[in-house]
Amino acid sequence: MEATMTPQESMMPEQPQQQHDWLQKLVGEWTYESQAMMGPDQPDETFTGTESVRSLGGLWVIAEGQGEMCGGGDMTTIMTLGYNSQTQRYTGTWVGSMMTYLWVYDGTMDTAERVLSLYSEGPAMSGEGLARYKDVMELKSADHRVLTSYLLGDDEQWHQFMTAHYRRKR
Repeated sequence: MEATMTPQESMMPEQPQQQHDWLQKLVGEWTYESQAMMGPDQPDETFTGTESVRSLGGLWVIAEGQGEMCGGGDMTTIMTLGYNSQTQRYTGTWVGSMMTYLWVYDGTMDTAERVLSLYSEGPAMSGEGLARYKDVMELKSADHRVLTSYLLGDDEQWHQFMTAHYRRKR
């Protein structure tokens, strides 16, 4: 006979696991400096901002960023990150005040538990259709992390187009 869960049992709160603990390392106040590769015949562009990361029940983190946009202007961004214990994968979303697209992340952690790779699909830089992207978040120390963004090219290789260094505020 197959055991079934009652609605109350299926809604019992989950307890944070090791993967959730890793995400909690992101909680705090940060500043960032980002460098975007603008193209083969154009200089790279640097922009700065701040980010506030808070925990949601020890299972999720919510990061709200404020800063300069590539090409000028101000932006606000919100990223959610969590770990889905059923799929055993990291998951999340990203939205920005400069676009109407909701980015959905699906990710994995390296075995050393220092690098989180988040995969997504979003608007192609050409302006036509969708493309595949990868954001790689690396913890360099408790107070320094690096986010590097890549685009999957027609050659099936990942091409870096942005790097941001985040430093914890003191």
